[in-house]
Amino acid sequence: MHIGVDFDNTLACYDGVFHAVAVERGLIPAEIATDKTSVRDHLRAKGQDPVFTELQGHVYGPGMAHVALYPGAMETLRGFAAAGHKLFVVSHKTRRPFAGPPHDLHEWAWSFLRARGLIGAPDAPFDAGNVYFELTKEEKIARAATLGCEMFIDDLPEILAMPGFSAGTRRILFDPEGNYPGGRWRDRVFEHCASWGAIARLVA
Repeated sequence: MHIGVDFDNTLACYDGVFHAVAVERGLIPAEIATDKTSVRDHLRAKGQDPVFTELQGHVYGPGMAHVALYPGAMETLRGFAAAGHKLFVVSHKTRRPFAGPPHDLHEWAWSFLRARGLIGAPDAPFDAGNVYFELTKEEKIARAATLGCEMFIDDLPEILAMPGFSAGTRRILFDPEGNYPGGRWRDRVFEHCASWGAIARLVA
């Protein structure tokens, strides 16, 4: 089976990183919850959207050195690869941040994949030739279709709801924060997993 996997907030877990950088810069009080959404919502409530945009550019750039994989992701992906499934990273990501220093966000994402052993290691679950960072959501979906992804794992229901996936593609909503109870988003219901262990059980 061909399995497509999103990058940001599906493989790369930013929880704690946004919080740590924002506290260090004096942007938020330390008692704000440590997940990215809480940091964003706090800044937005203060009318500081541009501040969050620049913060995001830093975290998706040099801050990637401090970003972790989601628990269970490596074990699950290695299990998929060992079982003969072909794995692809398919993400949409701008090349440069919308604000702040012009970090190469694609190169920082590649650095994360190498540093975490997702590519380039003897037991890496992904081949470097099967990693795609597209510039738009539409190009991301088109890439997944071209690759013949029979399953696609993403944290954004709006991505999974887009037209353009290959017919019959199994769309898995990764929701570790429980934002979409039962996998429900608007008038759609997706297969829904709160952990990588749960995703492993779907494919077993």
